[in-house]
Amino acid sequence: MRWWDIDPVLALEKELFPDDAWSRGMFWSELAHARGPGSTRRYLVAYEGDRLVGYGGLAVAGTDSDGGAAVAADVQTIAVARDHWGTGLGARLLTELLRHATAFEATEVMLEVRVDNERAQKLYERFGFEPIGFRRGYYQPGNVDALVMRLSDPSAVPAHSVNGTPDSAPDPAADGSSGGPTDGRAPGPLNGVQGTEIHG
Repeated sequence: MRWWDIDPVLALEKELFPDDAWSRGMFWSELAHARGPGSTRRYLVAYEGDRLVGYGGLAVAGTDSDGGAAVAADVQTIAVARDHWGTGLGARLLTELLRHATAFEATEVMLEVRVDNERAQKLYERFGFEPIGFRRGYYQPGNVDALVMRLSDPSAVPAHSVNGTPDSAPDPAADGSSGGPTDGRAPGPLNGVQGTEIHG
């Protein structure tokens, strides 16, 4: 994701998450930490032609959930345009985020997802994420609880999670209230989805 992607990202963000959309300033702040040798963020976008159809982000920190010195990553956001639900684009975005988590040498990846978003939860479960707790009233202003999920080893994602059944989630785990950002470039069509470019 680059600065010139922010306007189309904001448009999709407001369409998918009208109650708790991220602000322009939040995206600028995340991108400020996505470049250079000490970067801790990676954000990516997916375009079909000139139209932005998805985006995602990952953040890394110096400690894992057990308070150790290992690196932990958080999926901050994943969003997919409604007419691309069920195409596998959400899985492609998540695959790229996990690839960057591995490049950051993260030993675990965390995320939050709305308790009422079963579609996104199924996608995460397919990738090996397991529920570990709840955050009450995490999504505001609707006061919706978040399910906290953890993936213990992002480098060992099963192939079927990427190449199996297409996903169908524009994840509100990443509606701006999630956990971390990423930025990447896919080498070509993944998961049988043609015509959608993912780049960072």
